[in-house]
Amino acid sequence: MKSFFRYSLSFLLPVLFTVYIVSCHGKQSANVVLDVAAKPFENLSEYNFFTGVLNELKPNARILPYDLITPLFSDYAHKARFVYMPEGKFAEYDTTKVLQLPVGACLIKNFYYPEDFRVKNGKRRILETRLLVHRGTGWEALDYIWNDAQTEAALENAGDIKEVDWIHYDGTKRKTDYIIPNKNQCKGCHWNNGINIVPIGPNVRNVNRDFDYADGTENQLVRWTKAGFLKNVPALENVPKLANWTDSVHYNINERARAYLEMNCGHCHNPEGPAYTSGLYLNVGNSNFENLGFCKTPVAAGKATGNHFYDIVPGNPDESIMVYRMKSEDPGIRMPELGKGLVHTEGVELITKWIAQMPPDVCGREK
Repeated sequence: MKSFFRYSLSFLLPVLFTVYIVSCHGKQSANVVLDVAAKPFENLSEYNFFTGVLNELKPNARILPYDLITPLFSDYAHKARFVYMPEGKFAEYDTTKVLQLPVGACLIKNFYYPEDFRVKNGKRRILETRLLVHRGTGWEALDYIWNDAQTEAALENAGDIKEVDWIHYDGTKRKTDYIIPNKNQCKGCHWNNGINIVPIGPNVRNVNRDFDYADGTENQLVRWTKAGFLKNVPALENVPKLANWTDSVHYNINERARAYLEMNCGHCHNPEGPAYTSGLYLNVGNSNFENLGFCKTPVAAGKATGNHFYDIVPGNPDESIMVYRMKSEDPGIRMPELGKGLVHTEGVELITKWIAQMPPDVCGREK
């Protein structure tokens, strides 16, 4: 009997060892596969961005998770963001625009809804994974839609609509028809000078925050520097930082409102964005009161004005076109026009309070 067990063990050990090697060094440890000169893969898994079970979104080598201080509202969808940097390449520190990631880099943004917003790391449903791939000819937007089994995401250029439901932070049950944009709609936001598309989220001031990595908490700019993703970052005390629009303890209402408008409106409403002809510039770098909308009449009239005369009426949010459009669910009125179907109640509340506390005599002059 002992000899039988010894024989069985001697037979099984090599087999078990082989299984271990395959499980640890098979697809899980394969390098990221991203050829910017080749056609996009049909399935998300083919890139090897993630190791192990795909929907767990565990990043592979040369991929870092990141988050933004103040993100864009997308009908309450949560986002798991990652950046891929090819070996030997990096971005240079720059505060004037979004990080200039090199050719071969890729931004990976996964949109998902937790079943219960109150439960951290609870069960979730991933709807889509958007890629921005930096090819030699410029940036290309790709969208991969997840199947119901959450085992794979397939490339889709035509977009889709998914019915989703969840338990909100306040315990209420909510649902919506989540709209996945088509390839052409991506240009509506990721647009620069009418020529090409560009990333809009990861600029220095918006990624200058701590992140809870698997091995501990660290400032993202520090981690990117250590990983060789970013060069020439000065001491953090000299790096600009965007306000957290939800943080009323460390930031005043003006800082919070400007941060919110920067991320939800400023990517279009800036001198180089799709809405440049409006003359309404809501990027955080703009300090001109008229361009910010104070007592500014809109370029185009119509039902989107709600019969109001000015974009912002200081001290009177109810007469401000900005608040009227933010509160609307009508596709011909609402702002932003794309990527939003629900009213962002908390965002509307912030901008309403911001306008309400303004002195009514500030029009046309700096404060």
